[in-house]
Amino acid sequence: MKTAIVTDSNSGITQAQAKELGIFVLPMPFMIDGAEYFEDINLTQEQFYEKLKNDSDISTSQPTPESVTGLWDRILEEYDELVHIPMSSGLSSSCATAMMLAEDYGGRVCVVNNQRISCTQRQSALDALTLAKKGMSAAEIGDILTRTKFDSTIYIMLDTLKYLKKGGRITPAAAALGTLLRLKPVLTIQGEKLDAFSKARTIKQAKSTMIAAIAHDMAERFGDTTGENTRLCVVHTENRAAAEELRDELREQFPKTGDIYIDCLSLSVSCHIGPGSLAITAEKILEETK
Repeated sequence: MKTAIVTDSNSGITQAQAKELGIFVLPMPFMIDGAEYFEDINLTQEQFYEKLKNDSDISTSQPTPESVTGLWDRILEEYDELVHIPMSSGLSSSCATAMMLAEDYGGRVCVVNNQRISCTQRQSALDALTLAKKGMSAAEIGDILTRTKFDSTIYIMLDTLKYLKKGGRITPAAAALGTLLRLKPVLTIQGEKLDAFSKARTIKQAKSTMIAAIAHDMAERFGDTTGENTRLCVVHTENRAAAEELRDELREQFPKTGDIYIDCLSLSVSCHIGPGSLAITAEKILEETK
């Protein structure tokens, strides 16, 4: 049985990385000032942030059904089946659409709603690839990824409230007050929801809050106090130097963890958060991949 792994660009996996890994990545569409763009196809990170800073009208969308089934059809000419890992169903309707479309494929397409985004979604795709290479079927892989969907955690520090206000996610008054007080909000993604977690007055305080929260989740939810069985990642929006500094702090806090990957936050999330953010993601290492 030959099983392909598919995800979308919210995973942070670029088209070049996908080819190298042997994974298929569906690019997510954007509308910017009335024109359609696709992440990592005709829109780079640098171009995106330039448009964002120039107050372009940016909105996200889900891939068209034709683009999804077109990709699947091409893959299934070479593979017997595929596992499709979209971004969390709580953050986009693209997962529900993919599940509906999969009904017409006679079991050859397994859509996994394991409620991941960014590096946690990336890791799910990598884990699925490892399991496929071990000979597991699409259904078996889907069962494992679904069963372990809550074994991940994300904390995000915002540098500005401007883009939450612009997207209508906070009121203008709350944004004005937060800006006046120079607050650095920390958000969290647990399962399918993006929620407020805490407020910090400085970047240092926000980073300490995130590290403490990650340590708590690792110990209480993953049963791992050392980081030995947890995979950590630092994600940022146009903030590479700060991300490297945060990675070094995590290495000091969790010396037994493995390599800490640094990535750019996917653009569909970045447009609501803006530049200068930092995030820590963590997921419990799958026993089946060891």
